[in-house]
Amino acid sequence: MLQALKDELARFGADNDARETERGRRMLNITPDTGAFLSVLVRFGQARQVLEIGTSNGYSTLWLAEAAAAIDGHVTTLEFAEDKAAMARATFARSGLEQCITLVHGDAGSWLARAVDASVDLLFLDSDREQYAGWWPQLRRVLRPGGLLVVDNATSHAAQMEPLRALLAADESFSTSLVPVGNGELLAVRNA
Repeated sequence: MLQALKDELARFGADNDARETERGRRMLNITPDTGAFLSVLVRFGQARQVLEIGTSNGYSTLWLAEAAAAIDGHVTTLEFAEDKAAMARATFARSGLEQCITLVHGDAGSWLARAVDASVDLLFLDSDREQYAGWWPQLRRVLRPGGLLVVDNATSHAAQMEPLRALLAADESFSTSLVPVGNGELLAVRNA
């Protein structure tokens, strides 16, 4: 059932994005291989507290939540757009994973400012790339030592990612790697 829902969302996202030219109306979902990669990272890292910034219709959240549920974990996902938050809410209701997902409709910067220090095991960033550098102090603060930051679109939108990459490169407490999965995943582990 869950795989069928993920397949349905992947098709919907691809069909929608082929028609839509306005960024705000596109789903911009991760690729299925990225979803599988995220699932492995959550399970391997025993990431019980997962934060996702950029929910869209909930496709990536399902990959994260399925893995988190297997290790008694939880996903908090942040979405600014009201229409996408509503779609995600409907997706989660159909998924059987509602108990391990908290959907927050609101501004990620405001939410991050209130979040507890070192409270996130894995942070998946797939949102407004122009905001990443500005969010960096808060992203860094909420990620626990040994925690993992995963940033989507690291190769497909390399120029937009450059400000964040520069901040990571300058921070000796992070080790990074670029993984050629999907649209490119930038991994940054906060050294313990």
